[in-house]
Amino acid sequence: MSSNTQKISAIPTNIITGFLGVGKTSAILHLLKEKPANERWAVLVNEFGEIGVDGSLFEGQHSEEQAVFIREVPGGCMCCAAGLPMQIALNQLLTRARPDRLLIEPTGLGHPKEVLQALSSEHYQEVLDIQKILTLVDARKLSDKRYTEHDTFNQQITIADIVVGNKQDLYQNKDNAKLEAYVKQKGSTEAEVIFTQNGKIKLTHLSGKTSATAKSHHHHHPAEKRPLLSDAPIPECGYIKAINEGEGFHSIGWRFSSTRVFHREKLFSFLSSIRAERMKAVFITEDGVFGYNLTSDGLTEIKLGDCMGSRIEIISDHINDEWETQLIACILADV
Repeated sequence: MSSNTQKISAIPTNIITGFLGVGKTSAILHLLKEKPANERWAVLVNEFGEIGVDGSLFEGQHSEEQAVFIREVPGGCMCCAAGLPMQIALNQLLTRARPDRLLIEPTGLGHPKEVLQALSSEHYQEVLDIQKILTLVDARKLSDKRYTEHDTFNQQITIADIVVGNKQDLYQNKDNAKLEAYVKQKGSTEAEVIFTQNGKIKLTHLSGKTSATAKSHHHHHPAEKRPLLSDAPIPECGYIKAINEGEGFHSIGWRFSSTRVFHREKLFSFLSSIRAERMKAVFITEDGVFGYNLTSDGLTEIKLGDCMGSRIEIISDHINDEWETQLIACILADV
């Protein structure tokens, strides 16, 4: 879509969903690496927390010069807690990117049927061509009732055209069969199950019409309107803190002024000590900018190009009052 006067229509669109820590961001990053050089791709990423980290993680590895356009909607499920901001963000993203493909990453605690309903609304019927819906699942979690009894976890499987058993390299012998049986029980009769590791999904899995319907199984009442903190001015203290809760989880996040530089070794030690369902962060350290990702499988660190300021989100079933003190202690100096 090279002409800005050309009408935006029938953009191939994929929803890539999955529960907390399953590897959705890694999967999208892999797909972006495989993107045809002559295509423009857009990514709309939704986060449960108020601060928003994924946008910085994507932008630190892909740029608009590479024909990759990123927009973030923090603050809960994009279709209920942030319905209007989602529509505004999506419209602005499509206008700026005029993409050949759009990838939607709902928060791991979001409601995929509601997201599909929003994307299938009359406003987008001619604009978007909803293609395969991919749900990433860690088959090891099928023995954990916190997942199998969670409505969102099951809804993500129900709506999927393709269920991706990610992190296969960490599975035990019967985990593959257990996931296939679970999808047969909970998923669509047409759902395909594939297995991979490190979020490696082939581009061919994106193509083809979805078989999911946009009918909602229940209605979400809009949350109270409040300003999003992902881009709010930072006060004199040098950081903003935000707290959110829902779907049985809490999130806490901080966004720091770009003048705050963190001690990389102390930071890694602190992040490794966190006991939570999920943690994502981007930090400016004395050694450069790094992205961090904590799941039940451990902490990873990756070098990034740049960022506007350090930020971190932690999702857990509880909030530890010591986290803020420990985090502030990792600040090296103002520059």
